Amino acid sequence: WSAWRRECVRNRVFSDLEKRRAKLHLLRGLGKILLDIDKAIAIIRETEEERDVVPNLMIGFGIDELQADYIAEIKLRNINKEYILKRTAETRALEEEIADLKDILAKPDRVRDIIIAELEYDEKKYGYSRRTEIIYDAADDLPPEEEIVEDYPIHVFLSRGGYFKKITPLSLRMNAEQKYKEDDGPRLAFPSSNRSDLLVFTDRQQVYKARLRDFEDAKASALGTFLPSFLQMDDGESAVCVLDPGDYSGSVMFFFENGKAARVSLASYATKTNRKKLTGAYSDKSPLVEVVRLAEEREIALFSSDGRALVFPTSFLAPKPTRNTQGIQAITLRRNTKLSSVKFLEDTSISNRSRYLARSLPAAGAKLDNADAEQKQLELEL
Repeated sequence: WSAWRRECVRNRVFSDLEKRRAKLHLLRGLGKILLDIDKAIAIIRETEEERDVVPNLMIGFGIDELQADYIAEIKLRNINKEYILKRTAETRALEEEIADLKDILAKPDRVRDIIIAELEYDEKKYGYSRRTEIIYDAADDLPPEEEIVEDYPIHVFLSRGGYFKKITPLSLRMNAEQKYKEDDGPRLAFPSSNRSDLLVFTDRQQVYKARLRDFEDAKASALGTFLPSFLQMDDGESAVCVLDPGDYSGSVMFFFENGKAARVSLASYATKTNRKKLTGAYSDKSPLVEVVRLAEEREIALFSSDGRALVFPTSFLAPKPTRNTQGIQAITLRRNTKLSSVKFLEDTSISNRSRYLARSLPAAGAKLDNADAEQKQLELEL
């Protein structure tokens, strides 16, 4: 602190010294016209162009540009001996001050004396007891109460029309038959808990973050909550997938109609603030077919619209931190075909795994055998 304070004082003294040197320089130039004020006035009056006033004064009195410019800016009424004598009288005082400031810079003891004097001044001015009292409220010292959220198992249901239901196992056992609007039906279902978060992916490449505790427990006989309204989605926006991110470990996989697959770290969707919507949740280069929550490496099956299938381990795709990555080509598609569905291998009826297993990506897969093409009524467990 002492070294820093000494440097501060030296900088301040040097700054004052430079200001006084500059002023003394101007006054010495002013002193020179004292010898012949009439000559200065004549030079200014007889100069035809304004820009030549300063150069002519420099030549006429042997002064530099700064001094000449200073003299040229003096008001006419101040061009008299009284004014000039008052200004030049400052010269001796400035010379004494400059000498004193130079002495301070040359002697560390004088810098130390200045610091001591300033500290003594501050002690006299501010060295009194506190005039106010700080009163602490004991309640303020307590940590804020955490929101008490009851934790219990639930089942999550989403319809194709965007209706969402959170149903307890007991209620589901009492009535398992789900109610839907006309032309609506089941989209996905999975188990979760009341304390979990919910990520809602939409057809506008956005994801909405909600808490399952914010939804009322529903019955299977109810239509449920219309997610676009509840989450205040944009006009015409609809939910395409919901998933429980857990502790945001693992990853989420996106599959697109053009046969590409992208794997994104779930940590990319974790926010430290209370933001409820993230844009650019996934790539918009091709329509989305499926979103899969991946907690551990598994084997997955892709099915194309021309009856072909491809099986590969999810480890073929490395997680990316960028949410809207286009991914890589997983299945090679023929012209006028597209990726139609995605399932974990164990949720399919494929028995001859090796027939469809890819050694690397991309791969074309193989035509489904009749036995493997039999459809089981199984849901994708997320």
